[in-house]
This record gives sequence, C-alpha cells and structure tokens, in this order.
Amino acid sequence: MRYYLYSFILILLLSSCSEKNKTFVESEISIIPRPVKLVLAEESFAFKEGLQIHINSEEQKTAANYLIGLINKTAGYQLELKENQGASIVFEKMDGLQPEAYQLDVTPKQITVKASDAAGYFYGVQSIHQLLSKEVSDETKKTKWLVPSLSITDAPRFKWRAYMLDESRYFHGEEFVKQMLDQMALLKMNVFHWHLVDDAGWRIEIKKYPLLTEIGAFRKDTEIEWWGSGKTSGEPHGGFYTQQQIKDIVAYASERNITVVPEFEMPGHSSAAIAAYTWLGTAGVDIDVPVKFGRLYDNYDVTKPEVIQFIKDVLLEIFEIFPSEVIHIGGDEVGYKVWEESKPVQKYMKENGIKTPADLQIDFTNKISKFIERNGRRMMGWNEIMGVNIHEGFKEKKHDKAAETELAKNVVVHFWKGNLKLATEAAEKGYGIVNSIHTHTYLDYNYNDISLEKAYKFNPIPKGLDEQYHKNIYGSGCQMWSEWTPTNPDVERQTFPRIAAYAEVGWTKLEKKDFESFKIALKKLQKYWSSLGINYQVIKF
Repeated sequence: MRYYLYSFILILLLSSCSEKNKTFVESEISIIPRPVKLVLAEESFAFKEGLQIHINSEEQKTAANYLIGLINKTAGYQLELKENQGASIVFEKMDGLQPEAYQLDVTPKQITVKASDAAGYFYGVQSIHQLLSKEVSDETKKTKWLVPSLSITDAPRFKWRAYMLDESRYFHGEEFVKQMLDQMALLKMNVFHWHLVDDAGWRIEIKKYPLLTEIGAFRKDTEIEWWGSGKTSGEPHGGFYTQQQIKDIVAYASERNITVVPEFEMPGHSSAAIAAYTWLGTAGVDIDVPVKFGRLYDNYDVTKPEVIQFIKDVLLEIFEIFPSEVIHIGGDEVGYKVWEESKPVQKYMKENGIKTPADLQIDFTNKISKFIERNGRRMMGWNEIMGVNIHEGFKEKKHDKAAETELAKNVVVHFWKGNLKLATEAAEKGYGIVNSIHTHTYLDYNYNDISLEKAYKFNPIPKGLDEQYHKNIYGSGCQMWSEWTPTNPDVERQTFPRIAAYAEVGWTKLEKKDFESFKIALKKLQKYWSSLGINYQVIKF
C-alpha cells in the first residue's frame, strides 16, 4: 500500500513539473534596443487560445489590438479584448512615467503592461514581441509560445529616433514602406522621415498642380553604378503616391507610434518641379527630369511672388495629408550661381538690402518658416539653412563668410555636414537639433565606411556640449539615400542590420550600451528578418 502511495505522489509531482513552463537563462533574453533595467525571474508565461486582455482606456486599445494581431499571426491563437478584471494580460495606467516609457511585468500567470501614454503601452507590446519564443516538446510535439518571467523598466534617451527613406531617386512602393514601418516599430523608432521630393522625381500628388506628378514623377533614363559613370539603365523610371495612399500610410504609421515627417525640398534640388512648370525656375529654361544624380544648378526663383504662392499652395496640401508637427523643407546644397547670374534676382537683392545669395536663402527660409508656423507647424531643414557654407568643394559659392541674416529660432536644424562646432553653437543658441552627421549615419555608405560598430557607437550629443544644452539635441536619424540602391533588396542590404544599431543609439542610455551584448541580441533579430525575407547584410563577428 505504501509503495502505491509513493508512486501516486511521484506521478503527481512529475505531472506538476510537466505543467511548468520553461525557465529562461540570461543569454536567451534578447531585446533591441536594450532596456534601462531588466530583472529575470523563473518560469515563463504561455500564450493560449482565448486568453483575455484587460484595458480601461482608449489609449491602451491600439497596443492591445496590436498584440492580438501579433499573437494571431504568430501562434494562431485568438485573444479576447475584455473590459473586466482577472484577465491574463493587463494594461494599467501608471502616472509619473515620462512619455513613451513603460514597465513590463511577466509572471507565469499574468503579463502586465504599465505606461502613462499610448506610446508606452505600444512599446511594452514591442518588447513582448521580441521576447516571444517558440518551444516544441520532443515528446508530445506540441508547440508553446512563451515569454520569460521578468520585470522591465524602460524609457527612451531621445525623443527623435528616425529612419529616412529617399524615394525621389527610386520609387519603392507602399508595401515596402509598410514593411519598413513595421521594423521601425519593433525597434521603437518613432519618426519616418520621408524624402519624397528632389531633382530625380516628385512623388506626392498635389491636386492644384497636377503636372508635378504627370511630368515630375517620371524620368526617361537613370544613371547607374556610381557618380559620373557615364552609364545609364536604358529604362524609364517613375511613380508617385496619391494623397489617399499617403493618408493610408500615415494612418498605418500612427498605429505603430510613428510620425511621418515629409520633406519638400526648397529652394534647391527642385529640378523635377521645374521640369513640370518652367516658370518656377530662375534660369527660365525648359528641362526634363534629370537622368543624372547630384546637384543641379537651377533653383526656385524665390524673388517671384508666384513661386512663393506655389510653395505655399503645395504646403497647404501637405498639411492636409501629413498631420506631423514638423515639416522638413530640405534647404541643402543650393547652388548660388544661377541666382548670381540672374538680373531680376540681383535687382531684388539690391532693392531689399540682401547682400549675398546665402542671405537670400535665409530670408526666403524665414518667410516660409513663418508661414508654416502660422499653420500650426514647425519647420525643419538641413543645416545649410543657417547660412554657413559647409561645402569646401562647391566652387560657385563665393561667399565663405556666414550670412548676416539670422535664421528664425523656431526651427529644427537637421545637422548632416560640417564641423561639429556648428551643431554645438546652434544648440547653445537655442535651436532644436537633430544630429545626423553623414560620417556616422548615412546608410548609403558602405559597411567599410560605416561599420555596424561605428553606427552603434555614434553619440548624437556633440562632445564638449555643456549639459544645460543637451535638451536641445532632440535625437538622431539614419538616412537611406537611394541613388545607388534601385531595388528594395538593395535598400534592405544597406539598412539592415545597421538600423538596429541606430535604434539603440536613439533609445538606450550610454551607460547601458554594450556592443558585445548587442551583437548577441542581434542574432535572434536576424533570424526574424530571415523569416520575413529581408535581405540583411551578413556580418561576421
């Protein structure tokens, strides 16, 4: 009798043990960007069919629905959204947390996501996404989808964590853009900088000026291989987004806590627009959308009232389809030769006391800034808008001294080229700065020029900047210029895996960053990219 009792107890113990889920070890925990604090516990939480999710506010609903979709797509389970207590997954309001911060607590019986805003709840779900793992029993062949028991306290270092896609050079399409937004969301990046207007193509439908897309969105041929190669593809290229398509993409991004910031280049890089409407240019010459990439020397004639009206009209339509606070106006690489050789422009400058073309550009930029501000938005531009010549090789820029005209203060300066001292001085003057220095953040550069480690170790705060001005450094962005990446797999190769490094640059505090730990975490992420068919660059560690 005693023997059977012992056997029965042993069976119960074994049965009890078999019901316990896996206990994870530290080496199995991979989250990019690395959280502020993570404490691992024993066992894990298992997702099952019909688990209930409790919410009590609308700002929790988007994150909860995203989790429902994620688990359904990954595991095939249907979770239920309920507004009652006792659920297995709970979203809770936690006052006092900074914007986008969250706390994630996982036990074998419950997952709790705490935050003070919709972004925080969403990022808690993204951490669940990265922690989710599949376990298949050797004996029963049953599959479990597990999240390790742990506690995470997390918050971003910077509020601006951007990825830029250039679609002027090559049109990549709605499906590809949404794929990039999904990967940005997973990595807790929150700004999609969309470069849609440049010399090589105009990609935004503007209803008042239909020729912008009828003519400006298409070119007859394309330069290939590299600058000045003399070779072309021999094929036309073109495409554009309708306003409805853009609205759909903007909504898709918003659901993922991503703000879409459009870039409408002015007054340079305007050949596609001038090809559509000759009167916009200074030279008064009919042109085609250029086949060759690089800087072209005609600009908008900013002394013409009708050109200023055109720019305002386009901006008004952009305001309608892009709800972002910030509107990027480019402002980079403006060739001044055409303005210097134009008698009407020179006459305008003399009559208005404008001494140099650099001052003319700032005068124009300030007027557009005020217009943007009157419409409840804020202007952003590359750092040439400050009036300093940062291009040693631009022979036509005869005015090496900084412009006397001061740039309006309510402007975000997007720093990409020049001595870091310029960014420091701008921050000290009170300008908002996004630091995207090309030597460290340009994804069109090859992996020898910007290695994964170099990307990872970039610090957006300029060395030596006094701590009182750190608040003026909003963050950073990584830029995917697409002159030499004509296909989507080309863009993927240049973007992945470096985008993960930049995500950690923007999110993780310096004292928590560790490149060796990052490389380990990256391996799991690469497996996920492989499952999606993303053509990431393989890097040997």
